[in-house]
Amino acid sequence: MAEDKRSSQIFTGARVLGYVSTLVPFVSRFIKRRGENLVCTSVGKWFHTYGCDKFRLLSVSGEHPGPITCMSGDNFHVYTASENNIYAWRRGCELKHVYKGHTAPIHHILPFGVHIISIDEDNVLRIFDIKDEEQILELNFDIEHFKITTLCHPPTYLNKILLGSKQGQLQIWNVRTSKLVYTITGWQSSVRVTEPAPAVDVVAIALANRKILLHNIRYDETIMEFVHDWGMVSCLSFRLDQAPVMVSGSTQGHIVVWDLEEKRVKSQIQAAHSSRIAGLQCLMSEPLMITNSPDNSLKMWIFDMSDGGARLLKKREGHALPPNLVRYCEPTGENMLVSGTDSSLHIMNTVTETFNKNMGKASYSRKASKKKKRTQTDYLILPPISKLSSCMQRDKQWDSIASLHEGKYMATTWSYNRICMGEHKLKPPEMVKGTLATCLTVTHCGNFVIIGYSNGQVHKFNMQSGIYRGHYGEEKKLAHKGAVRGVVTDICNERVITAGADDKLKFWYFKTTTAPYHVIRLEDSVDSMKCHRDSGLLALANEDFTITLIDIDTMNVVRKFEGHIAKINDFDFDCQSRWLISSSMDCTVCVWDIPSAQLVDIFSVEQPCTSLTMSPTGDFLATTHVGEVGVFLWANKLLYERVFLKPIDRSAVDIPRLKLPSTLAEKPDIDDIGVIDLGEPEYKSPEQISKELVTLSGQPTSRWLNLLNLDIVKQRNKPKTPITVPKSAPFFLPTVPSLELEFDLEKDKKRDGNKLLIPDSLSTLTVFAKKLLECDDDYEKCLEKLKTMSPSSIEAEVTSMAPDAGGSIEVMKKFITMLEVMLRSNKDFELAQSYLSLFLKTHTKLISMDRDLRSSLDSVEELVVQSWSRLQSNMLYNICVVKALKDM
Repeated sequence: MAEDKRSSQIFTGARVLGYVSTLVPFVSRFIKRRGENLVCTSVGKWFHTYGCDKFRLLSVSGEHPGPITCMSGDNFHVYTASENNIYAWRRGCELKHVYKGHTAPIHHILPFGVHIISIDEDNVLRIFDIKDEEQILELNFDIEHFKITTLCHPPTYLNKILLGSKQGQLQIWNVRTSKLVYTITGWQSSVRVTEPAPAVDVVAIALANRKILLHNIRYDETIMEFVHDWGMVSCLSFRLDQAPVMVSGSTQGHIVVWDLEEKRVKSQIQAAHSSRIAGLQCLMSEPLMITNSPDNSLKMWIFDMSDGGARLLKKREGHALPPNLVRYCEPTGENMLVSGTDSSLHIMNTVTETFNKNMGKASYSRKASKKKKRTQTDYLILPPISKLSSCMQRDKQWDSIASLHEGKYMATTWSYNRICMGEHKLKPPEMVKGTLATCLTVTHCGNFVIIGYSNGQVHKFNMQSGIYRGHYGEEKKLAHKGAVRGVVTDICNERVITAGADDKLKFWYFKTTTAPYHVIRLEDSVDSMKCHRDSGLLALANEDFTITLIDIDTMNVVRKFEGHIAKINDFDFDCQSRWLISSSMDCTVCVWDIPSAQLVDIFSVEQPCTSLTMSPTGDFLATTHVGEVGVFLWANKLLYERVFLKPIDRSAVDIPRLKLPSTLAEKPDIDDIGVIDLGEPEYKSPEQISKELVTLSGQPTSRWLNLLNLDIVKQRNKPKTPITVPKSAPFFLPTVPSLELEFDLEKDKKRDGNKLLIPDSLSTLTVFAKKLLECDDDYEKCLEKLKTMSPSSIEAEVTSMAPDAGGSIEVMKKFITMLEVMLRSNKDFELAQSYLSLFLKTHTKLISMDRDLRSSLDSVEELVVQSWSRLQSNMLYNICVVKALKDM
């Protein structure tokens, strides 16, 4: 299904964490300029490039149209195949070439000098020119007689390749002449792997009957033969540091090291990966080996053991199976606890994946699991974690994480500080068979964990010692008549709140465990609940797909949200408890605004969101999804954009369908940018707003606020001692009052070579008054001139407009007309009011005696009344809204 062009109002896809490797074998390339090997691994539609020195992620490729089916590389490019095309990449992220021509998915790629050889699932071999992207050869093979399974190039064999088949035969072809050179009859078993050996003419061949042969293809003779007893061989490699060693990887995850001189097994690594080994390669001139596997891991091994074996040196890994629970665990918002269906618990860092840690798999006995091999301890592995709670207050002293497991009544503890599973197994002293643990919470102080069970009991344990500390409920130790659906504590450890299948919400004192001090009868059955301790808000997810919000201080229902149409999987508060984010099996994620009790954002995803958590800093929303092994981060757009949120009617709005974030931050096209159409007005400039509203000038208050009180200001600022005039000044340039030094060039007179200053006219009008008389309808220049003048200068200009001060009635009319234009434009409201007040105060007597001036002021009066009434109504409306919000 095509993705919706619109997006969420609040969240946008950031990136995904936890993807390392898939079933595609990796590619290793030595970069001479960097002096290190780079490893490229497929993660679906992208591939990652890691540096072997620090095993650090260097780059992420662009997105392919489909999953990557195979990879290869040479000194210049990394070649990837997706669907029917081949892509050539430089520097791990720059697409240079695309090779088209195949009509079926490609499963083998081999760079061959200036050409690239590829084989698709229709058993067609094609050769392309790397630079020109042109196809130069095509060979069709009969699937019934020769189904190609392997492809390699024996060193020193010019223009020749070796093909292995499902029927067991091998063929040597000359690609320059496109002729079959020789056919090796085989050993009546399918060829699975072919790997050229460091010795000339020798190729290692792995068969489906678990045999490994070292065969001389020049004389068609088998040099030596090994039997692989650890499953079928999936990959082969030779050490390239002068050691006569061959390494094989199996489909069961084991690695076997073979001594070629003594023709025997030298050592083995059992359970090197929890799944088949997809790729295995020894690095050139180094005792190092790299492997990858579909278990989402990439590992580096070093051959420094006393028996010649290898030990694990570095690794990068994620969840082998999709995670089902994610929770932020630190106030910094950088680390998350992620549990998966593979029974493991990981720490994932949102800043850099270098700090990701694997805390191991949950086990009945951690010591026994460490002593024995993994294949012998499968019976010790606990089921996946279903519930998780943590508190880092005492993380340095004792375990800080408690977890429940599917189908178990026992709770386990984990140490975030030591990055491993704890020693405590929390079990109540008496437990009826068939009882399961259903919910838990770790107190805010980190000293206790409270666990609810399916038989209605609620028990309390100490986190430091694991000692049982009592139960809640007096009658048969039952807190509820039915399964306990949720248990939380407040921030002060004074109260415990429990919800049960009996549709009751009970409030207990933390120390008094006999009877609850308050009980609320719920209208709907509760499925789960979560508390925001800082605000005292308790959210209940109900079985009728609604969410109820309760204030634990007043013990009243304050909000109820309706909108989901399927089971609510998870929900969480934001850091300020203003939003409640919830996910459902209907593939939607909703954001509810708590103060207004409205749905303010909604979007859908491809796969249902199984768990979500909001960052303590409010920057990211982390989600997990069905069938995805990664943790997806969604950025909060309100941190860097102006977003206006309005209530959404789910039935009336088309829900946008968003694509899950990729391993690389998204850069959407212009056509892809959009939001839910809620009737939001576009941004309007002050010029556009002034048509409907009143705008201010933005001038500092010192320019207009004291115009009516200048005489008081002058009297207060009058110097105590008289100002002394300097003895002599060669010249004086007048300046304009402003924040920067500017000269008043209008006062300069052109002398035209004449030393006498003779004015052009004997008029007594000021420069500003002359500008007023020159204006017809545009008073913008006069207004800009007034904005640059100081309050004293403005007062002098207004005073000089009177006829007895050198002005005229015409100038005063022009000034009134300018004020009228300012009021009609709805701009510079405060300046117009100040100038008008100063004008009326200065010329009151003259205006009262002149009929023309009085008539000019009539229209100004009407405009002032209209603008002020509109402004006053809007201000009163805003004051009422703010007061109503404060009283909520």
